[in-house]
Amino acid sequence: MKGRWTRIVRTPLGLTATVLVVAIAALAVLGPVLWGSGADAVDTDAILSQPSAEHWAGTDNLGRDILLRVLVASRLSITLALLAIVITVVAGLLLGSAPFVLGRRSGRLVAAAVNIAVAFPGLLLALFFAVVFGVGATGAVLAIGLAGAPAFGRLTQTLVAGAAERDYVAAARTMGIGRFRILVRHVLPNIAEPLVVNATVGAGTALLSFAGLSFLGLGVQSPSYDWGRLLYDGIGTIYVNAAAALVPGAAVLLAGLAFNLFGESVAKGLGIPVGIGLRAALPARAGSASGPERTGHGEDPGDRPSDVVLDVRDLEVTVSGPSGPVRPVRGVSFDVRRGEAVGIVGESGSGKSMTALAITRLLADQGRVDASRLEFLGNDLLAPDTPARRRTLGTTLAMVFQDPMTAFNPTRRIGAQLAEVATHHQGMSRRDAMARVVDRLTAVRIPDADTRVRQYPHEFSGGMRQRAMIGMGLMGTPALIVADEPTTALDVTVQQQVLDLLTAIREADDVALILISHDVTVVGEVCDRILVMYAGRIVEDMPAVDLAAARHPYTRALVDAVPDMNTDLDEPLATIPGRPVDPADVPSGCAYADRCPLADARCQAEDPPLAADQADSPRHRVACWHAGEPLPDPPVQPDDRDIDELVESP
Repeated sequence: MKGRWTRIVRTPLGLTATVLVVAIAALAVLGPVLWGSGADAVDTDAILSQPSAEHWAGTDNLGRDILLRVLVASRLSITLALLAIVITVVAGLLLGSAPFVLGRRSGRLVAAAVNIAVAFPGLLLALFFAVVFGVGATGAVLAIGLAGAPAFGRLTQTLVAGAAERDYVAAARTMGIGRFRILVRHVLPNIAEPLVVNATVGAGTALLSFAGLSFLGLGVQSPSYDWGRLLYDGIGTIYVNAAAALVPGAAVLLAGLAFNLFGESVAKGLGIPVGIGLRAALPARAGSASGPERTGHGEDPGDRPSDVVLDVRDLEVTVSGPSGPVRPVRGVSFDVRRGEAVGIVGESGSGKSMTALAITRLLADQGRVDASRLEFLGNDLLAPDTPARRRTLGTTLAMVFQDPMTAFNPTRRIGAQLAEVATHHQGMSRRDAMARVVDRLTAVRIPDADTRVRQYPHEFSGGMRQRAMIGMGLMGTPALIVADEPTTALDVTVQQQVLDLLTAIREADDVALILISHDVTVVGEVCDRILVMYAGRIVEDMPAVDLAAARHPYTRALVDAVPDMNTDLDEPLATIPGRPVDPADVPSGCAYADRCPLADARCQAEDPPLAADQADSPRHRVACWHAGEPLPDPPVQPDDRDIDELVESP
């Protein structure tokens, strides 16, 4: 952070703005001390004098030096502007954070009130509040502070909504941490920079607004005076002495410009947009805040094998869309046994991550989860939430997110974030929890773990952050690890290290693993079973050893699309024609029919069930009317020589 501020000051704009702000601050502190007595000295022999060597800006109607009064008025002008911006920031934070803290229904009312207030011009609101609170400095401070609160509240609301979507906030909710504590501990620290920058710019606006109210006679009253009051007095004698109005006006302009330039230079240096006013669209919440909703009832688990860790039957996820409810997951059923690794693959939008989030109870605020059975270690995940069950899930179910940079809170040290799992769920003391953190980071092959625990996430490389994320899951004694694209954006060497680490953990502690990926061959190397998803459904469920003999056309297309050492470099890479199905517009029949070379009229009309199509492979299930049939040869693409021959031929 120190280096970033140094770079800001080194820029011409940043240096100029910083010098101006420091000079104005020094003037506000020292002005009344140095020139206070001279500014109030009445000289009846020099009433309304023109500018001279003795009085550089002339005198007023009592013979008082105008320039000295402008210098002395800097303290009151700056102080009142800062008080007003403090009120703006405090009120704006309360208004902008209310939707997050209060929840859906009450939050919408507050957000609607903020949106209505933002529609009115700030000056109009300031005049309205000035009339309500009365004439004078106190009323003007309240008026300007409250008039700026709606815009600052809108900014806060936008930033809070964005931060609330981060994975570490979702994890904190799952741990049962209250909304207010999440706001103070996880959300506000991560949006502090843009708020501070916009508050700095707002101080300049408040200064101008305050001078305007004093100029209109609604602000500071005699015998006190600020720049606006001096400007009001100087306008009356502008034809006798123009400097009487120009000097306080220039002071207001210079100070307001200094604050605005300083805020903009900081924003540019930190890469933060100034004056964000667009309201972020908050995700619709169809489920309750206490947990996912359900409509089905649990079935008799008596026929379930004793080693089943996770049992999912008829899982559906429904989210709100612009045109109505959308089902990104449709009737998914599978189980995971102790020590088993199950891979879920498919293109983007196939429902892989939604399935994982529904299983780990991270869709409470975004969607509705329905299932005839959704059990983890015998616990019904669709039942009402309790502290005991949260404690159980917090120590036995681990989630490795796709992007560890968003999964970790960037404003807190790695050790503190991992230790929170042990202190919250296992009741450890802080010292014991930190010792556990060092042990777990060492277990996931992070060198110098005792030093690394005091570092921030940005000080870790991508591979180390991912290993630390796995270490967080190992703070308890997990029976299941759900890894959602854990190797995304990592180079192949680090990718292999992360996969080897997950495999070693699974084999050492008999931990079940769900690995979600778009790379079917990677999943085939790590997992025992593979679930292929398309358009929210499982279209093929097979042992990993059968990947080379996949029977669904979509699975075969996924395998062919991944180049290997035997890929002919002279041939174009294999691709899957068409585009994935939009979850909001799933066609009737087989969802893959429009892209499938084997599709016929039956595929367009009937959706095939997921069932075993061969008696000798009961654990290999396929949802296809043409499972295993040979695919037609792709059309031959002419190479460059063929094209040249066609062009040259008569």
